[in-house]
Amino acid sequence: MEIPPALHMNKGDGENSYAKNSQVQRMIISKGKTMLEEAVEQMLSCSSMIPEVMEIADLGCSSGPNTLTVISEIINVIHATCRNRGRPSPELRISLNDLPTNDFNYIFASQLPSFYKELEVKGSCFVSGIAGSFYGRLFPRKCLHFVHSSSSLHWLSQVPASLESNEVVNKGKLYISKSSPECVLEAYSVQFQKDFSTFLKSRSEELVHGGRMFLSFMGRRCSDPTTEESCYQWELLAQALMTMAREGIIEKEKIDSLNVPYYAPSIKELKLEIEKEGSFVINEVEALEIDWDGGSNHNEEFIQRGERVANTIRAVVESMLESHFGEHIMDELFERYAQLVGDYLSNNSTKYINFLLSLVRNHI
Repeated sequence: MEIPPALHMNKGDGENSYAKNSQVQRMIISKGKTMLEEAVEQMLSCSSMIPEVMEIADLGCSSGPNTLTVISEIINVIHATCRNRGRPSPELRISLNDLPTNDFNYIFASQLPSFYKELEVKGSCFVSGIAGSFYGRLFPRKCLHFVHSSSSLHWLSQVPASLESNEVVNKGKLYISKSSPECVLEAYSVQFQKDFSTFLKSRSEELVHGGRMFLSFMGRRCSDPTTEESCYQWELLAQALMTMAREGIIEKEKIDSLNVPYYAPSIKELKLEIEKEGSFVINEVEALEIDWDGGSNHNEEFIQRGERVANTIRAVVESMLESHFGEHIMDELFERYAQLVGDYLSNNSTKYINFLLSLVRNHI
């Protein structure tokens, strides 16, 4: 399966769209706000002079109400810092990046006009879209001052190649699980190492010396990649598909042949790759706990919470599942998934683990 055309958030602003179902991602942005602001302030305070033009990139920007939220926060910090230092604010060049299948039209038609209107008294700001994978170069050398990426780097550049062979090694599963053989765990780990190292190397060439990155993405606290906090949402989705296979609605072989391009790393894995690549120093790292349903009212019925989780997951992965199984099963699949999630929530306290990383480009 080719990942770039198959993987994108649900477009538009309909009931199943990412724009309407991104509460979890919004919660992550909210909880990381203070750390993000500190990273921007530190970048400006460490600079011998604030440049006349500052370039900022948001990688994996997606589309919806969250897309320009972080950019607005970064701009506010830049203007406040410049004002406090009695300096004119720089002109800002903002690059919004995602895969070519991203709904850039929604951003530029529905969100950008109000964004520009709010900035009328804050100086010059120029926003553009950059389509392409961040697992490779996107910008000229040494042009960026600040890079942000939220809820994106847990997506791999591809399914691990060894899992795409004719031999099925992870039967009835979509991702790592307790029953997955060791070769599956190793394949995902190796693919993550390759991708994250490529990401760091690419950004190291694009960032100015002393430039900053602020990253947030799903991970896990322990070394075991089969822990429920890092993979059980995929386990339940696989169970929903398997119930449909047992009823003859879909072929089991179709499930066996699908592996998702996703990986939730441990903090040890992250630090090891950053150290090996060598271009960045970790300024700060923090692990957040985020409710599966984005911190909704826990007094709600579990089925309602299950539906909210299912809607969030659907907005993210439906395009990939639809390309593999067909559009006709999507409604039933996510109804079953919502029921399974609701049942699970009735007996378990569920949390995503999200890492926040503040990185500084080395002066080497």
